[in-house]
Amino acid sequence: MAAGMRAILCETPGTLRLVERPRPEPRPGEVIVRVRRMGVCGTDLHIFQGKHPYLEYPRVMGHELSGEIAAGSGSGLEEGTPVYVMPYLTCGHCVACRQGKTNCCTTLQCLGVHCDGGMCDYLAMPAGLVFPTDGLPLDQAALIEFLAIGAHAARRAEIKGGERTLVVGAGPIGIATALFARARGAQLTFLDPRADRLAFCRDVLRLGDGIAADEATPDRLAAHTGNDFFDLVFDATGNTAAMEQSFGWVAHGGTLVLVGVVRTDIRFSDPDFHKREMTLKGSRNATIEDFREVLAAIRSGTVQVEKLITHRGRLEDAPARFPEWIRPETGVVKAMIEL
Repeated sequence: MAAGMRAILCETPGTLRLVERPRPEPRPGEVIVRVRRMGVCGTDLHIFQGKHPYLEYPRVMGHELSGEIAAGSGSGLEEGTPVYVMPYLTCGHCVACRQGKTNCCTTLQCLGVHCDGGMCDYLAMPAGLVFPTDGLPLDQAALIEFLAIGAHAARRAEIKGGERTLVVGAGPIGIATALFARARGAQLTFLDPRADRLAFCRDVLRLGDGIAADEATPDRLAAHTGNDFFDLVFDATGNTAAMEQSFGWVAHGGTLVLVGVVRTDIRFSDPDFHKREMTLKGSRNATIEDFREVLAAIRSGTVQVEKLITHRGRLEDAPARFPEWIRPETGVVKAMIEL
């Protein structure tokens, strides 16, 4: 009889349950990761709330992962080696993969979204998607995936340095994007309706000024930029109305990068788009180059991440903690589940 393990199953929106499942066995080319840390992503909270556009229930969530090699071969990693996980399962041969754009794979599956993820004790992974932490603590290694999304967005923007930049949405993905945009020389301003998040970015992370998102936003942004608005805008909200409004914050000749994703269509004014000759880009997940950039940036101290983890819980606490963590007054930036 196969050994068992614990997992947290999101049965339906709003319902999490601690269950027991068989512990996976490695197939050829796979390793078994003993999960030690799981960062709770906005995606996980959206799944819990029933707001994610690409998900079917029930689902084991979790894709921001670090742990230790427990079994398997083909990775060159010995049992017990601390590792982080690249959670994107790709085909390797579609039109995007052939160009090295694996984040755009036509059949991409993300752990915890399209298939069951790492909110469990043990996880089977292709050996090529598991990497040594190179001495990075497990807490920080579990942050690499969400930071890589920000690094990829910053890379997509082709920052030359000095761009007046607006980050719409001061949550984890907005923060990750800002960290790597600043590293590339962008001048940052945040826009968010939550004063606590703006204060966290300004006072704790020292990332830049913040402007409240409300009915006076257009006037505030105009005054802030001398009516020019922003050379570069990143929208990391995952909110339809905010994403549509972000088109209006782009300067003539500027660029908008949509980092967040929503379930519905996005509408914008074509005359405004054309008269500004605006560049519009999507930014999806990350590639191995982005993961490597993040690891190097953390190890070198270029990007400071210690203060990002604001809340903690254990695996068995998740059913009780998730309803707390989705409440704005809880002040969660990044929650970390420890196993």
